[in-house]
Amino acid sequence: MTVDAWITLAVVVAVVVVLARELVSPALTVLGGTVALLLLGVIDGAQAFAGFSNEAPIIVAALLVLARAVDISGILAPIVTALFGQTSGRALLARLLYPVTLLSGFLNNTTLVAMTVPPVVELTSRRDLPASRFLIPISYAAVLGGVTTAIGTSTNLTVSGLLRNAGMEPLGLFELTPAGLPIALAGTTLMVLLAATLLPDRGSTRESVDEQVREFTFNMRVVPGGPLDGVSVETGGLRHLRGVFLVQIERDGHSILPVAPEEVLCGGDELLFAGRVSDVVDLQRQRGLVTSQERQLAQLTGDGHGFYEVVVGAESALVGRTIKDIGFRGRYRAAVLAVHRSGQRVDAKLGDIELRLGDTLLTVADDDFRERWRDSRDFLVVAPLSGIPPTQPRKAALVTAVIVGFVVLTAFEIVPLLNAAIAVPFVLVAGGVLTVRQARNALDLNILVLIASAFGLGAAVSASGLGDVLGRLLVGVFDPFGTMGALAGVLLATIFLTELVSNNAAAALVFPIALATAVQVGADPRPFVIAVTLGASLSFLTPIGYQTNLMVYGLGNYRFTDYTRAGAPLDLLVITMSLVLIPRIWPF
Repeated sequence: MTVDAWITLAVVVAVVVVLARELVSPALTVLGGTVALLLLGVIDGAQAFAGFSNEAPIIVAALLVLARAVDISGILAPIVTALFGQTSGRALLARLLYPVTLLSGFLNNTTLVAMTVPPVVELTSRRDLPASRFLIPISYAAVLGGVTTAIGTSTNLTVSGLLRNAGMEPLGLFELTPAGLPIALAGTTLMVLLAATLLPDRGSTRESVDEQVREFTFNMRVVPGGPLDGVSVETGGLRHLRGVFLVQIERDGHSILPVAPEEVLCGGDELLFAGRVSDVVDLQRQRGLVTSQERQLAQLTGDGHGFYEVVVGAESALVGRTIKDIGFRGRYRAAVLAVHRSGQRVDAKLGDIELRLGDTLLTVADDDFRERWRDSRDFLVVAPLSGIPPTQPRKAALVTAVIVGFVVLTAFEIVPLLNAAIAVPFVLVAGGVLTVRQARNALDLNILVLIASAFGLGAAVSASGLGDVLGRLLVGVFDPFGTMGALAGVLLATIFLTELVSNNAAAALVFPIALATAVQVGADPRPFVIAVTLGASLSFLTPIGYQTNLMVYGLGNYRFTDYTRAGAPLDLLVITMSLVLIPRIWPF
């Protein structure tokens, strides 16, 4: 290999390791790798930043705005409620999953899951059904549906942009459909049939939350005339207790929540604390407090307040910081009652827990909490624990018309995909569906920068000759199986890499290798590119392989192995069907 190829290999390996260990955000990691290759002379400026002028991130940005409009219009919540009906078991799962699969071909699947999960969590708890039997299947259905069209996932658009950069025809809107739709429907059917068997009953959301809250909420009363009467929370030493913290003050029938450090305590105040019961000793030692009668959950949520579960996003200000450092109560006007990670509550002092991507926080806040923060990149999901999330059904007809118009105009190539995508945000803002601020907040810069930066990594793999070397290696390993073996190698390599890094990065890294492999075996590169597209999008074995998997991790009380158990049959199905369909639809 050339020196440039060795440098590129070292940078790619470093990027994969950093992404897999979640040391830095995916966008910054991939951008850093691209900049490093530019500074080391492997690629020039035009190659490094070609992705920022490519149509792929622009189209993804427009689709994110459209997905936000769907969320605001409230189109999905009544649909989910209607689909639930009075059915149960496999029939209920089928009524939910097939529509999600079909919708995911035209809506951003991350946003689709974020909009679908809250009403599903509420409805399962209302009917005492285990949410764990529904949330992973919903995530998988959205992932499967994403490969049915060229706009179903950002990965498809990334590959389409890479094709254009390579001087090849980009993906047509429905080019993936002949293979993607059968795979999606078969995978969804498999989940309908096997979900009850493969996914354990982790308990209903309502039972789980009620049990946890009873476990670590309790009340104390400020003794009139005592050492805490007339002093602030901070001065009284109630800010840094081991394992517990002050959630709410009840005074003369009014609730004070969240509680500021400077709040002055009064004799007779009822203080609600949250934390581990084993740490109640901290309160027993507090002079000026006496035990009060325990109140039930319903009393905590009284007038104007409720419980919410929120999932920490990749761009959240919370990632890598503690609740205390970020000033969660002051910043979000909510109190954190518990932190869940890998389906378990983190048993540590809440203020000192360093939060990670995918952590689920159980919070109590006012009724406007979701509306206030659902535009924020800090949270992937904001799900109330009672009541279906509020929506604004205004302009639903216009949003529906925009979706139908976009699909029709691009499907029949009346308007180029890029032109139609650029028009979408302007129509939605001009029609009053979104404000300029809402449209701007809908843009996930992490995804957009990641997609644009990934083009530079792919260019380096190709320009340095590393792609040719890896292509020859791949062909050598699968040589006994001929062209089909080489295709299988590209598909398996992409699926494996997607479980370690982001799907867009995986597609960009394997794309030049796929082209080199096709050259080595003397085949048309198109089927190998399609294998990369399918392999990069269809990730089922781990919660970190795809963002929608991560979104439902804590909400369903899942374990890491739940994904492997449910995802292994899907992976086998995807691999088998891809190897059967790809050569027939895109001949070698």
